[in-house]
Amino acid sequence: MNRYVNEHMIPQMKDLVERYHPSLLWTDGEWEKPSSVWKSTEFLAWLFNESPVGDEIAVNDRWGKETRETDGGFYTSEYAGFTKAGVALGAAHKWEECQGMGKSFGYNRMETAEDYKSAAELVHLLVNTVANGGNLLLDIGPTADGRIPVFMQERLLQIGSWLKLNGEAIYGPRPWRQSSEGRAEGPSGGNVRYTSKGDSVYAIVESRPGRELDLAMPQPASGATVSLIGSNQALQWHASGGKMRIEIPEDSEQPPDSEVETYVFKLTGVK
Repeated sequence: MNRYVNEHMIPQMKDLVERYHPSLLWTDGEWEKPSSVWKSTEFLAWLFNESPVGDEIAVNDRWGKETRETDGGFYTSEYAGFTKAGVALGAAHKWEECQGMGKSFGYNRMETAEDYKSAAELVHLLVNTVANGGNLLLDIGPTADGRIPVFMQERLLQIGSWLKLNGEAIYGPRPWRQSSEGRAEGPSGGNVRYTSKGDSVYAIVESRPGRELDLAMPQPASGATVSLIGSNQALQWHASGGKMRIEIPEDSEQPPDSEVETYVFKLTGVK
């Protein structure tokens, strides 16, 4: 093991850094040995103090079997939800959720359509991750000849279609004071997640609401406005029982080619 680390692994990692000047180094496979065996401390000392990218590079938490979600510039949960010891990772440390589209990480030719997450499930995973302050690393596993499997292409196009319309709630926003409020009340309300940017709060509803949507968390002031992303129409709202009740027009629909009925409401003038 010593010979592998000294003569193969460390020289290759240094060559990678010196040749390509990466801004992020994402290590893996650390779980079998402690960081002392991998000589992680020595390598990281070189990386941050002597390498050409020491002032800008970010590293993850996979440097030895004792380091995950303990050390590193950002944590890398994997099919693990969004908490560590009951504390939301976004509140404790920068983090990234790592998952594949199917049950395998990478391409598995034995998987069928039923093994893949739907476009809606993947969008919900993305939304939940961002609302909790994380980044989503979604694995795309190529086939042996380098092709992206058709199932994965289809999911990426569906996610892209949703983001094209609703991306302002995902790209750039930060977690709000409350990441979610369970189920939205109303005839067809779905789970609600929140993000925020500037003076706007985004309420992301995981299924199409009915004619009314009650939100408990936003505290509106006079002059607060509500709009549905993708529509220029201002929506009517009023306070009801301490909640913000939004009236949903009958024609508030996602584009006809959308596979994901996840709706984003933009709220301004709320706390």
